[in-house]
Amino acid sequence: MAVDEATARVDSWIWSVRLTKTRALAAAACRAGHVRINGERVKPAHPVKVGDEVRVRQDDWTRVVVVSRVLSKRVGASVAVECFVDNSPPRPAALGPAPVAVREHGAGRPTKRDRRALEQLFGRPGG
Repeated sequence: MAVDEATARVDSWIWSVRLTKTRALAAAACRAGHVRINGERVKPAHPVKVGDEVRVRQDDWTRVVVVSRVLSKRVGASVAVECFVDNSPPRPAALGPAPVAVREHGAGRPTKRDRRALEQLFGRPGG
């Protein structure tokens, strides 16, 4: 198991507690401004300490965690969960697949009028 320290790099800590898959992705998220500590955007080398609130934006969801233990080496999933308190809002519901236009069996190829109606319905530019 990793030795506890007073501070660690934020990219290393995010990777250590398994909020990102790789340290490179953690560093890239920091450089892109997707990581905030106590409300401020941080660089990958910014130190994180116990009690800091870390926000990591992933896709369309923001993870909000409070540091309860500082690590610099990656640990198992069961130990990683003990190193932070997760205050994240629930994930947004998935939208599901897009609706598909259904035609009756045997209706044949759509006419020009049908095609234009479908293009207008789906918001595609007509040709």
